[in-house]
Parts: sequence; C-alpha cells; structure tokens
Amino acid sequence: MKKVTILRRNQRGAAAVEFALTVPILVSVIYGIFEFSQLYWANAGMQHALGEGARYATLCVKTATGCDLESDTDIKAKMNAKLFGPVDGTFTVQNPTDSTSSKTLTVTYTRTMNFLFFTGPTITLTRSKVVYTPSVT
Repeated sequence: MKKVTILRRNQRGAAAVEFALTVPILVSVIYGIFEFSQLYWANAGMQHALGEGARYATLCVKTATGCDLESDTDIKAKMNAKLFGPVDGTFTVQNPTDSTSSKTLTVTYTRTMNFLFFTGPTITLTRSKVVYTPSVT
C-alpha cells in the first residue's frame, strides 16, 4: 500500500505530459494566425492593384486627334503587375452598357484555409472599384 501512495504523489513527468498535450493546440493556433495574416496580406495587395488599375484607367494618352484611353487588356496587365502578396486572383474589367463613361474593375481571390491538422473553409475575397474615365475627344 505504501508504494501506491508514493506513485500517486509522484509528480515526475507531469510537465512532459502537459507539454505533449498542449503543443499540438498551440502550434495549430499559431499556424491559424499565420493563415489569417495571409488573407489580410492578400486583401492589401488586391486593394493596391485596384487603386493602380483605377489610376491607369483614367489616363488619357495624347494623340494627334485628341486622346485615347487605355485598353482593358492593358488595365488588367497593370493591375497584375501591381498585385502583391499571396494572390493568384482573377481580374475582370467590365464596361457598362449604358452611356456613362465608366468601368468596373474587379479582383477576386479564393483560398482554402489550412490549419495544419485539418482543412478549413474556402474563403473568397472580392473587391471592386468603379472608375469614371475621361471622355475621348
């Protein structure tokens, strides 16, 4: 009976067991923070690309007869060049059918969250900006 009491009061190895139980949870939380920071970084890159694309879409290239606007392909290329972060997004430039001289620039980014021990949901970020272009004369 004396040995059972001694084993019950023995604290050797308790810290190692607690460490082994908490480390996977701690690593998952830290990795999850890293995954969410990737989303914020991608969002900042998308916003920057939209701003640069909007600025580029409003430029008027001087010609002999007036000015020409940048093409949708050139605007997409400029947005792609200015994009930063972990973004493999898709770009669209839409020209409205009404008489207004505007374009809608859109960037979409999709990422499946990975929390090391399990896969999280798929998150889609979409940012748009309406750009009013100068009238071509």
